[in-house]
Amino acid sequence: MVVTLVIIGITCAVSFAAFNNERLMERLILWPPAITRRNEVERLVSYGLIHADGMHLLFNMLTLYFFGSVMERFYTGYLGTLGFVLFYVGGLIVSVLPSYYQHRNDMHYRSLGASGAVSAVLFAFILLQPWATIYVYVLPVPAILYAVIYVVYSVVMDRRRADNVNHSAHLWGAAYGMLFTIVMEPRVFGRFFQLLLSPRGLG
Repeated sequence: MVVTLVIIGITCAVSFAAFNNERLMERLILWPPAITRRNEVERLVSYGLIHADGMHLLFNMLTLYFFGSVMERFYTGYLGTLGFVLFYVGGLIVSVLPSYYQHRNDMHYRSLGASGAVSAVLFAFILLQPWATIYVYVLPVPAILYAVIYVVYSVVMDRRRADNVNHSAHLWGAAYGMLFTIVMEPRVFGRFFQLLLSPRGLG
């Protein structure tokens, strides 16, 4: 899981630096007009290197640590050493594109954090192991049940827009993670349903 640890290390280093450097934070954050008007397309990736606070960073990096190791091995087997990097960076870009297009001329919109790419990693894992146990704080939950709750919650909160969380990125990241994996290895799709129907026999 060398690549996963490198991603975590870089993200933590940049996030901690940006906590105390407002100029750096503003340079890396997803601010759509900077892309639309100044062609700063790197922001479609750099926003994932910074976080709102320590808890935001900790939650994303812990999730990436636990599930990234499994998915790194999987993608490396198909795409080579940098396969997981390709998948992860793609998750950052795809998960935030809808938000970018929606707010491309909104001077007040900002988005940051690796949550979209982390959702991609998590849902790719769930596609491979739907009956694995995921711990929500200390409560053990089957991965597939967690996925359903996560999606429903994200859809509801995205429609309400009652907080500052980019729930749209979570949803698009999750969809990207599953679709990328299925396109890369179509047999995963059929196996997923087999696992759902016989969790004890195949899980």
